[in-house]
Amino acid sequence: MPIPSHMVPLGTPASDFSLPALDGRTVSLGDFAAAPALLVAFLCNHCPYVKHVESTLGPLLDKLADQGLASVGICSNDTDAYPDDGPEGLAEQVARAGFTFPYLIDATQEVAKAYRAACTPDFFLFDADRRLAWRGQFDESRPSTGGPVTGDTLREAVELVLAGQPVPEPHQPSAGCGIKWKPGNSPA
Repeated sequence: MPIPSHMVPLGTPASDFSLPALDGRTVSLGDFAAAPALLVAFLCNHCPYVKHVESTLGPLLDKLADQGLASVGICSNDTDAYPDDGPEGLAEQVARAGFTFPYLIDATQEVAKAYRAACTPDFFLFDADRRLAWRGQFDESRPSTGGPVTGDTLREAVELVLAGQPVPEPHQPSAGCGIKWKPGNSPA
């Protein structure tokens, strides 16, 4: 059964982070300061819901980057219990899905807690002031529905934020595999 994302209040400020990327760099929230919009996506390699959208997600985010969107992927899963979500598995995913955005590893799971991430995929879109402007689903497709994977919901939200406009409610929550918390680490 899919876990829905938390509908974090709009206007919530982006939480700071400084995490290692797969390429060895350390990437921080401040690295995206010049971008007019920032998408923080909680992803992983093993989840069928992420696999369902990943081949559309990579090219869509590349196209939206041309319009000014900065994107970052974060994997917060317990890699002891889910080794496919370790650096080697994530590197395979990057190659398979064509991701060009930084993909970060949140080994302590503190960033997932700070963002109130609940599932993979879980998308948080911030405006130029790094206030939450939208959160929700990639599109209406799910692995079991057989519908086309378009990314239309995310694309429309990004285009509105880049134009300085609010994204009309209601925002539909994302749904997917729950974040795989380390023992004793699950948020209350």
